[in-house]
Amino acid sequence: MPTADAAAEPARDCPLCPRLVDYRRANQAGNPDWFNGPAPSFGDPDARLLVVGLAPGRTGANRTGRPFTGDHAGWLLYGTLIKLGFARGVYDARPDDGLELVDCMITNAVRCAPPGNKPLPAEEAQCRPFLAARLKALPRLKAIVTLGDVSRRSVLRALGAKASATEAGHGTETDVAGYRLFNSYHCSRLNTNTGRLTPAMFEDVFRSVQAYLRT
Repeated sequence: MPTADAAAEPARDCPLCPRLVDYRRANQAGNPDWFNGPAPSFGDPDARLLVVGLAPGRTGANRTGRPFTGDHAGWLLYGTLIKLGFARGVYDARPDDGLELVDCMITNAVRCAPPGNKPLPAEEAQCRPFLAARLKALPRLKAIVTLGDVSRRSVLRALGAKASATEAGHGTETDVAGYRLFNSYHCSRLNTNTGRLTPAMFEDVFRSVQAYLRT
């Protein structure tokens, strides 16, 4: 039987989602020096905070092999984590930049890059056992930040709750299955460039997490 932590991470050549496998192979053919596989979770195995994104970006985690590394969203996410003490070091958009997460882990609801950054509902469901296993493998987990509504719904389903169990929208908080869920708009280029999500709004979510973890 695999350990809880091993069950939380798909194999490098995971075959479960045919469309994503085809996309992976196309990226491997065009960019053989990229990671091109299910991006593994990154961070502290004793973390009390788990940040859950949607899926790897083609030129982000699919290229570098580390969540939110190498694309626009990573600058705001890692910059915020460093500022608020959930990471230490310097984020340089490379997996070998030496950045460390503190009391925090980052994962994705879907581990392989999808075409157009949009996984299908069936792919979310197929990958969900890995998310459920990741949640169970964190013995001290207390807080979960979901980045975007798809991530929020995926986490709820992984916890055995209905997708409607928490209110959608930025800054919402709900207790589910023994955890406190904090929802944020995704830190994508689209959301930040349009002002839908500002750095201050994003920081506020993680400051709420800080306050909760102090209780």
